[in-house]
Amino acid sequence: MNPTLKHEFKSSLFEQFARVGRAVASSHRLRVLDVLAQSERTVEEIAGEIGTSVANASRHLQVLRSARLVETRRAGLFIFYRLADDSVIRLWQAIREVAEVRYAELEQVVHTYLKDRETMQSVDANELQRLIREGDVSVLDVRSVGEYVSGHIPTSRSIPVDELQRRLRELPQRSRIVAYCRGPYCVFADEAVALLQRKGFNAARLSVGFPDWKLLGHPVETGEPRNPIVGAVRRRPGSRRSVKKT
Repeated sequence: MNPTLKHEFKSSLFEQFARVGRAVASSHRLRVLDVLAQSERTVEEIAGEIGTSVANASRHLQVLRSARLVETRRAGLFIFYRLADDSVIRLWQAIREVAEVRYAELEQVVHTYLKDRETMQSVDANELQRLIREGDVSVLDVRSVGEYVSGHIPTSRSIPVDELQRRLRELPQRSRIVAYCRGPYCVFADEAVALLQRKGFNAARLSVGFPDWKLLGHPVETGEPRNPIVGAVRRRPGSRRSVKKT
């Protein structure tokens, strides 16, 4: 290949790579990716999650869709947005990890808003998987029910964080509880663990969120929440489906 063609090839190639960079060059669009990593959403739901207008959320979604990071499906009058595939979650993880390494400001933000985390017990994904295998833990998903249905950690019970106060009696008093939510910077698990500790439970937070758990290759399930009964939970035949990620 002659030098001119080589430069043309590289320019064309890297322009395609740059499309991805331009698509994610917005804090709002990164928040959209974070939300869609949990489950598909309508534009109205996304707007509510990221705290912007429907029109503004729609513009951000069109940028992501143009870059083929987001796809859609229609159900009746509604259009649902979803991530194109797991590579988009890995992209979001990579951006997050580079920022964690390179920007001291990120640590300062976490310290300012998540002060309680410094004294809060946490477990990593591998440790939680071991505890689940040994039957030595109660796992609590404090995300929304819709996110739980789309995918959750096996054996976990769905109690959204805003319902936890009134549903404490559903939890076993003597079992260790590990709460998880959307990701390492999601505050739902922190709020849940703080409440549980005040009420005398032995509680810790999962250091990562459900998308991270999934990408690590740990098993996941989809399906409706388990019956809110303390102790053993009977599984209704055909009510759930388990997917092993490798």
